[in-house]
Amino acid sequence: MGYFYWNSLPDPLFDTPYSTVLESANGELLGAKVADDSQWRFPISDSVPDKFKAAILEFEDRRFYEHLGVDVRAIFRAAKQNYESGRVVSGASTLTMQVIRLSQKNPERTVVQKLKEMMLATHLELSASKEEILSLYAAHAPFGGNVVGLETAAWRYFGREASQLSWAESATLAVLPNSPALIHPARNRDDLKAKRDRLLKRLLENDSIDSLTYRLSLMEALPDKPLPLPQVAPHYLAKQVQSNKKGTRIRSSIQLPIQQKVNEILNYHHQNLSANGIENAAIVVMDVKNQEVLSYVGNTQAGRAHDQFVNIIDAPRSSGSILKPLLYLLMLNEGQLLPNTLVPDVPSTFSEYSPKNFSRSYDGAVHASQVIARSLNVPSVRMLQEYGVPKFHHYLNEFGISTINNAPEHYGLTLVLGGAETTLWEISAVYASLANHLNTYDGSSDHAKAFSPLFVNENEAKNSSNIQLSAGAVWSTFEAMTDVQRPEDEVFWRRFDGARKVAWKTGTSFGNRDGWAIGVTPDYVVGVWVGNADGEGRPELTGVKTAGPILFDVYNALPSTEWFATPWFELDEIEVCTISGHRAGAYCEKTERQWVPDAGLKTQICPYHKLVHLNESETHQVTSKCADINQIKSESRFVLPADQEWYYQRRNASYVSLPPIAKNCGEDLSQPIQLIYPSTEADIFVPVELDGRTGKTVFEVAHRNPDATIFWHLNDDYLGETSHIHQMDLSPKSGRHRLVLIDEFGNRLERRFEIIPNKKRPGIHPKPSEGFVN
Repeated sequence: MGYFYWNSLPDPLFDTPYSTVLESANGELLGAKVADDSQWRFPISDSVPDKFKAAILEFEDRRFYEHLGVDVRAIFRAAKQNYESGRVVSGASTLTMQVIRLSQKNPERTVVQKLKEMMLATHLELSASKEEILSLYAAHAPFGGNVVGLETAAWRYFGREASQLSWAESATLAVLPNSPALIHPARNRDDLKAKRDRLLKRLLENDSIDSLTYRLSLMEALPDKPLPLPQVAPHYLAKQVQSNKKGTRIRSSIQLPIQQKVNEILNYHHQNLSANGIENAAIVVMDVKNQEVLSYVGNTQAGRAHDQFVNIIDAPRSSGSILKPLLYLLMLNEGQLLPNTLVPDVPSTFSEYSPKNFSRSYDGAVHASQVIARSLNVPSVRMLQEYGVPKFHHYLNEFGISTINNAPEHYGLTLVLGGAETTLWEISAVYASLANHLNTYDGSSDHAKAFSPLFVNENEAKNSSNIQLSAGAVWSTFEAMTDVQRPEDEVFWRRFDGARKVAWKTGTSFGNRDGWAIGVTPDYVVGVWVGNADGEGRPELTGVKTAGPILFDVYNALPSTEWFATPWFELDEIEVCTISGHRAGAYCEKTERQWVPDAGLKTQICPYHKLVHLNESETHQVTSKCADINQIKSESRFVLPADQEWYYQRRNASYVSLPPIAKNCGEDLSQPIQLIYPSTEADIFVPVELDGRTGKTVFEVAHRNPDATIFWHLNDDYLGETSHIHQMDLSPKSGRHRLVLIDEFGNRLERRFEIIPNKKRPGIHPKPSEGFVN
């Protein structure tokens, strides 16, 4: 018999599903998901608010703290009342007995059932504390409809936590489990109010409340129809449900005030975006130092027709230019460039790939930091070609980007311009990890340390990666990112004292389908994505126009922060050529001292400044073979390759081209003619017009001497000559051809190519990349 008694109580006592409840870092309710049985039933709480406790004990079980689950005095009183009434008017059930009954799904009331409940109630009293029993009752008592439990009822009927309820509200909920059908917006309201007021009278009589509280409580109105539960972070809640946390109470790291403000910011911007056919957006705010998520807004309130329930933060999308700073960082880290090293910026063709800058213009050569600040595509591709696609692909995975999961050759050089997909969550975590890497630099070593990609918000960190990352390279990258031009309202931020310094980058995918913005400070990383969940592109959908303003509105709502401490022990101060950005050479006339990452000491000396010899009038280059040594002027000149020079001098009025070599002074060993398109021997795909004729291809040439004349020959046939602007529209037949260019000085350039008619793909090249922008 004893064995049966001690093993009669189920464990757990309640075999019932619970709602998934999401709380903020401070315990405020952010949202909840209904339980699997369609009931709003919050998980069991640790405690019961004092007001409700006083009300429920007065109403249901005055001697709760005196009995062991069965109130003998109440049983005799109930028996007498039932006998005198000729029917059952009192059950004498204690709160403990009601907990047992609730756990058994309210079986039919019989004498045998009542005896069973008494036995199990005594067992429960011996197994749990009085406070635990009260918590069990409060979590499972019915409150009308599909509202179960005190916490749920407080939110559904009064819109706030149970601990914040008034005496009248607590009394209302105390009487409801006894008659849950009374809670109806259109009927039974007088009966419910009468029961509540009688309980308030009893609370006054037992000195739980004073007379003023009693009178004020009587004046409080009853609740109307149930209110919706807060849904402040619905996509984060859904994410937790999918990660095996269904039916639990989740204490997140989200800060409610920040989450509410970010929601407000997104709702404001969505009104303007929607007018331009842009319906979806997402924002994540990460606390770098605590490695937590402070705000998680997975989508706009665009409605079901616009996929508002899709969690954009975890959705793979084309990365646009958001990966460019990572390439810059890796090249700095390995000593392949300095922060301001010149990178070629000219029309370029790589096999079947022809990237274009967003502006459709070229600088000839541009500093690497400006490649980041201005998000230039062609120089970025040239940097990736130099660094290597397989290596960049490998390190992106090491950084923690799991969505780049195809082989490197699948992406090719498009990898840095949006040819791959990433998620807002992962790319934000990468930049947060880089910020943490710099924050944790303590100067104790002058050597790079292993990079650890943080799994932000899950409070875990992956094992250290295989990247030995210099804090100096990270700091230099963030410095370059501060020069990215801000949205219109933020353009003049440097003019204001105390303006927040933010390293940031935008990105826009091919076809204007995705707009990105990532911002970094020592304390916060803010990630923003804007677009349409169904992939529809819009002309106005660029990162700087759509995501950028949202990003800075979010930063302006966050507490102010300082900038990163300079990692002096992982930087070296060296002499740098002011013009080329390379380590200064003997012929660099303008130099300056710059702090660069340690690996920068491995970079080459400036290759562009050369010592040249000119005649007295500086009209020709000369040597001792053709000029008196006393009449030769020697000076340092900044000299770019011909194709870069052609574009560079149009942007830089101070640039002076080298004059030609004087006759009889020998051969000019530098090639003054440079073919801009096609830049290498390549297959050229030419569209076939509607009448069946092969379309034209525009060949373009640069010459170091702007006044030179170039004579064009195709397959030994003379085509004509050009001066100043060297372009010619040609319509070669399909097949292989040989183009020969000769200038008036006898310099010769030969290039072979093949024409392939293309009926399916219009344009010159099969893979134009002009859509990958900023």
